[in-house]
Order: sequence, then structure tokens, then C-alpha cells
Amino acid sequence: MKKKIIIIISVILVVGGASIFYLVSSNKYKVPEWKTANIDTGAISINVTATGSLNAVTTVQVGAQVSGIVSKMFVDFNSVVKKGQIIATLDTTLLYSSMRDAAAAVEKARVQVDLTKKQFARIDTLFHAKVISKNDYDLAYSNYGVAKADLLAAIATLDHEKTNLRYTTIKAPINGTVISRNVDVGQTVISSFNAPTLFTIANDLTQMQVLANVDEADIGQVKVGQETVFTVDAYPYMVFKGKVAQVRLQPVMVQNVNNYIVVINVSNPDLKLLPGLTANITIKITEHSHILKVPANAVHFMPSDDYLGYIKMTDSAMSKIKSMKIAGNEIPRPGDVCIVWVKSATVLEPRQVVVGLFDGTFVEISGDIKRGDEIVTGTGNGIAQPASTTANNPFMPKMPSRKGTR
Repeated sequence: MKKKIIIIISVILVVGGASIFYLVSSNKYKVPEWKTANIDTGAISINVTATGSLNAVTTVQVGAQVSGIVSKMFVDFNSVVKKGQIIATLDTTLLYSSMRDAAAAVEKARVQVDLTKKQFARIDTLFHAKVISKNDYDLAYSNYGVAKADLLAAIATLDHEKTNLRYTTIKAPINGTVISRNVDVGQTVISSFNAPTLFTIANDLTQMQVLANVDEADIGQVKVGQETVFTVDAYPYMVFKGKVAQVRLQPVMVQNVNNYIVVINVSNPDLKLLPGLTANITIKITEHSHILKVPANAVHFMPSDDYLGYIKMTDSAMSKIKSMKIAGNEIPRPGDVCIVWVKSATVLEPRQVVVGLFDGTFVEISGDIKRGDEIVTGTGNGIAQPASTTANNPFMPKMPSRKGTR
């Protein structure tokens, strides 16, 4: 009987012990699987991207100051011209006739001046002989003065007509290349308030400019003298270089966003770049080479409170680390001090680092780290096996171990 009771008690103890072990085992903390990346060395650069169009440094629109029919043209698209070279002429028939009329008016005015001068001389003699009245003298003097004024007006009209006649000869105002021709022989040109454009001449296509539209969010980083690189669709495998020459102050509205025109000087010795090409531009703001860099998620990562409790982190240390956390929606700024977590053999170890450049993907860091360290960027989807209850606390001093002797 006693033996049977002992067996029953033993069974109860075994079952109870198993239940307690199961409950304890089921409540044991399970360490997550960590997403990690190795710290690497390299370069980080801050760039501003934009689009723009290529233009000649100096472009002149050549117009006509008088109306007429285009009678001759001496240049065409892509013609190279010199300053003062005749590039077109207008029909001069009407203007030449107007000039002859003006010349005839000048001769008529001269005859009238001679006549009134002789009349005034006679009246002057008679007046001093006290033969005629003062009124007749004044009238003769006035007629002589009006005749001289009419002569001056006629001469001015003649000069005006001669000038208009000269304007029928269209000359190149600068050295350059004709990039646009807007008229043909026989076409009537009507000059009113605005001179019609006949040609567009670009000066020296070996030196060009890119007019880039830079968003207002980026314009504060752009400065005169910064290096730029750009590509054009015409040469997709070539990279062209330039330098920022001017940041214009007048904003331009593009799709309800303020943009600013940045002028970039470009050398074009082989004339591959053509006016009007669209350029995809990268403006180099700053660059750091041979630095340690990590994915941006590494400076935003923070283990859960459960894990911090599991590694027996003190409340003061936990509070200090959380105070240096960079939020996930916060952009790391150069000089910020934060914590990154390095994966060791058994646990994660916090390391204090200083943030440098951030290019949107990688962050420059410096501090108690080295190339090759495995840094945590997040947690995985799976759960690892339960961790040992004897996990080391990285914040507690390590005690020297002893080996017993028998």
C-alpha cells in the first residue's frame, strides 16, 4: 500500500514539474532575428539634380527697322557670318522714291531761303532809309527765319529717308552662326512697334550655357563656382562638365513650384552640344571620400524595450540612449551624435557615433567603430531560437573567472 502511494506521489510530482517547466519555457524571451549590414568605406556626395536647356552665351535676333519685300538673302541656316557682313536686302523702290522727294524738298527750301534773304536785304535798306514801316521790316525778317527753319526740316527729312534706305541692307551685328532664318525671298516684312525677326545669330558656339531650373528647396545649397556634370539625350553615354556661373534672383513658376534659373558655363570645343538640347544636370554640392558609411536605417534603429530589459540595461543608460535616438522621419544632420547597434557574438552592443554627410541612402559616421563591423538596421520577419538565460550584460563589468581544483 505504501509502495502504491509513493508511486502516485511520484507521478504527481513529475507531472507538476513538467507543467511548471512548460510554463516557464513558454514565457522565456525570444531574441528577434536582426537585419544587419557591414560598415564599409567609400565616398558620400551631396548633389542637386535639375534639368535645363543649352543656349549660346550670346544670341542676337536680327530684325528689320523698315517695311519692305525681301529681295535678296545671302545666308542660310548654319551660315558663319562676320560682324558687318550683309546677310539680306529689302526692296528699295519705295524708299528710294521717298528719298528723292525729300531731296527735292530740300532744294525747294533752299530756293525759298535765297528769295526771302534777298527780300529781307531790300527791306532792311528801305527801313534804314526810313521809307517803310517797322511792321514791314519785321514781316520780312520773319519770312526769312521761317524759310531757314523749313530748310533745316527738309534736310532732316532727307537724312531720315537716307537712313531708312540704309536700313534696307541687313547686316550681321556680331560674329557668329545663323541658327534661325524666319523669312524667304519675296516675303513682305512689316515693321511696326516691334521689329520683325529675320535671323537669329548665336555668337561662338564653342562656349555655351545651360539654363537649369533648380527647385526652391535646393537653391540654398547652390553657389557660384560649384562643379557640375550633365548628360544630353543626343549623347547618352557621354558626360559633360560645367561650372555654376550665376544664380538668378527672379523666380520662375513651374507646375506651381518656384524655380530659380542657374546659369552653368560649358566648354564646347568640338561643337557636339547644340542650342536647345535638354540637359540632365547634377550640381556637386560637397563630397567626402574614404569615410565609414552605413545605410540610413542604422542610425534610426532602436531595439525594443523588451530586448533592452533582456540584456539588463539600466534605466539611466536606457534613458540616455533613447535621448540620442534619431527619429525615422528625421533627416540626420552633420554633427549629430547618435547610437548605432553593433551585433556581437551573443548580444547587440550600442556604440556612440557622430553623423556626417547623408545622401538619402547612406550616412557617414565616425566613432568607436571600424570597417567590417556588423551593424543592425532592423528586425527580420522570423524569430530565432530562445536565447540563453545567461546572456551577458554589456553594461555590467566583467568579473574574472575561476576554475575550481579538486
